[in-house]
Amino acid sequence: MAVLWLDEITADDLELVGGKGASLGELTGAGLPVPSGFVVSAGTYRSFIEETGIDEELFAAVEVDTEDSKALAEAQSRAKELILETEMPDEIRQEIYDSYDELGDGEEFVAVRSSATAEDLPDASFAGQQETFLNVTREDLVDRVKRCWASLFTQRAIYYRQEKGFAHDKVDIAVVVQRMVDAEKSGVMFTSHPSTGASKIIIEAAWGLGEAVVSGSVSPDNYVVDRESGAVEEVTIADKKTMMEKDEATGETVEREVPDDLREAQVLDERDIERLVELGERVEDHYGNPQDVEWAVVDGEVFMLQSRPITTIDDESEIETDDGAGTNGASADASGPGANASGASADGIADGSGAVETASGASGGTDTNEANGDVLVSGLGASPGIASGAVRIVDQLDQLDKVSEGDIIVTEMTTPDMVPAMKRAAGIATDEGGMTSHAAIVSRELGVPAVVGCTDATTTLTDDQRISIDGDKGTITEGRKETTEEREPIEEARPKTPVKPMTATEVKVNVSIPEAAERAAATGADGVGLLRMEHMILSTNKTPAKYLEDHGVDAYVNEIVEGVRGVADEFYPRPVRVRTLDAPTDEFRQLQGGEDEPDEHNPMLGYRGIRRSLDRPEVFKHELEAFARLYEMGYDNVEIMFPLVNDAEDVIRARNLLEESGIDPDKRTWGVMIETPASALGVGKMAEQGIDFASFGTNDLTQYTLAVDRNNGNVADRFDELHPSVLQLISQTIATCREHDVDTSICGQAGSKPQMVQHLVDEGVSSISANIDAVRDVQHEVKRVEQSLLLDSVR
Repeated sequence: MAVLWLDEITADDLELVGGKGASLGELTGAGLPVPSGFVVSAGTYRSFIEETGIDEELFAAVEVDTEDSKALAEAQSRAKELILETEMPDEIRQEIYDSYDELGDGEEFVAVRSSATAEDLPDASFAGQQETFLNVTREDLVDRVKRCWASLFTQRAIYYRQEKGFAHDKVDIAVVVQRMVDAEKSGVMFTSHPSTGASKIIIEAAWGLGEAVVSGSVSPDNYVVDRESGAVEEVTIADKKTMMEKDEATGETVEREVPDDLREAQVLDERDIERLVELGERVEDHYGNPQDVEWAVVDGEVFMLQSRPITTIDDESEIETDDGAGTNGASADASGPGANASGASADGIADGSGAVETASGASGGTDTNEANGDVLVSGLGASPGIASGAVRIVDQLDQLDKVSEGDIIVTEMTTPDMVPAMKRAAGIATDEGGMTSHAAIVSRELGVPAVVGCTDATTTLTDDQRISIDGDKGTITEGRKETTEEREPIEEARPKTPVKPMTATEVKVNVSIPEAAERAAATGADGVGLLRMEHMILSTNKTPAKYLEDHGVDAYVNEIVEGVRGVADEFYPRPVRVRTLDAPTDEFRQLQGGEDEPDEHNPMLGYRGIRRSLDRPEVFKHELEAFARLYEMGYDNVEIMFPLVNDAEDVIRARNLLEESGIDPDKRTWGVMIETPASALGVGKMAEQGIDFASFGTNDLTQYTLAVDRNNGNVADRFDELHPSVLQLISQTIATCREHDVDTSICGQAGSKPQMVQHLVDEGVSSISANIDAVRDVQHEVKRVEQSLLLDSVR
């Protein structure tokens, strides 16, 4: 029998219908509201390849050298070709059509989802990424089923199975065909806290189809419900800019802008929440463990679309020894060369907050009184938390002295030389800039609430005015919010439970300024994926040439050595990847000695990165001298990263300068940033010159690929790190680097986005470096994706 209906499937049918099919069958059998549907069984896939005689050729086609990227791509292509171009036997085709016709009037829109399994391999641990298709009609149904079958042979699935020694002919795949729910609102629900297991239901909701929430392409509303009392403890209303819905003309799933009256409207009403809580408790009771549930609401009726166990809940009593951390979270070796007693870093600490609470966490303390008055200014919530204080308008650098502890800096945009004042401030607001601006990045690292891109903050607000800044919602209001707790940035960054998720993909942390090292180390990251050198130099308020002229070579080298050393101490022996100087000329022009800098129309496209370093070797050699001195001091965990490299010629010249500085490129770890399409396309030639790693700078890679200035508010809405072209460049680079045994990583802001994490892990990236406040969420997301890849194939 080719087809099994959901209402006749139980958990015992796992090998016939895969994990998704078995879960939906269980939910249906338990009387929960599940859209009707059927499963094209795993045995049907097996019958198809055997009856048509393509099985032997199919399995032979995917027996390739998995380290040969070209061969792997050809294997995927040939497998897909065999399956899609082979006619499905009439008997199977007809049973699928007959089952579809029973769902409705023959014009029903259905979701077609892969549900992989494995025969005789209960402990199989290979990965695969299978397809899902929405709003499918009868005309395309058989084709979509075959495409789900073909997705069993993606490059990653072939690679992983073969590397782990599992035969391709032991893996089968079922396909779930389910009536589409034309959702008015949808989302996900965790029936217990996804990190701690606490008795709280977490609901995320958005308008339209749930794919937008699951993929991370929209910021959803967030609801926290106490299961004991049933009380809604927290409600965070997001600005929901886009939604996924069915195009009535074509039947395709499309992304559309949310109508203005719904963007900041609360998605779920009291009845919706009560119904979801009730169903969530029933689902967890049925399975006996916490569940991650996808749901949808149509005409006031709630449907359960999928349920899976929550895999991110950690056992607090577990002792992780793989990374040298015990239950106290202390690093087994926190004393690097020259380290002081405070060099201890929380290697094994896990986060108790989870990704779902980041939208509502206020680092400004516990609010007891609401601020007075209306919203004065609004912008982008760039660094979470709530803070209150007196306004200090900063128009020029010589006004920084007026910023005292607890004040709110209001300025057009921040620069590296403002960092000391930013450390004193309780909050920061800027007229210009986006989520990747200097103000946003540094504020997040310091744990200071910030709102950027306000347009008119400097003209609307006045010195000494008392305001409250909300870095989550992006609002500034009149008055002061009293707090009962003082903000402790380091403790906020420190995970709350002693066990961190163990992942094959390393999760590192970005550090913009040495002052953030202790807070960064407290996250328990696997190292530093990006330490920016320019903040060490530009914070002196002098250009490198001016500083050398005034203070000499030793003082300049020491500035760099001490800045890097402070971070290397905190993380030793975990790696610290330091990017050489990469500041555009407009930043240099604001410093002493900047009058000689070129006046460029677009500095982001100009004299910066490795091109500046290679053009001024007499200055650049002192940066490299600092690295040589660090190596002499025993800091073998320091790695060198060259920014804005375009081609192999840049790499050759940089390598030669390393050697001239007494650094052996064959013994030290060094690599390049992939920030331009040219570097992505030419990484193979660069790999031949001996680089150890290639790290994606997605901020620049995106703006150079899409021709969008990331700090230009007129085109900010077009800045999309998840654009297909950007993702394609990333995928191609990872594949090429794997072929050359070169590690790949990401250190751009996009590394903190769940959808980017999904893509990177799918493609096989070596490491992901995230913002300080996102490290534990990314660890959980990586763990979820890795386990999903494993479980999808097993099922």
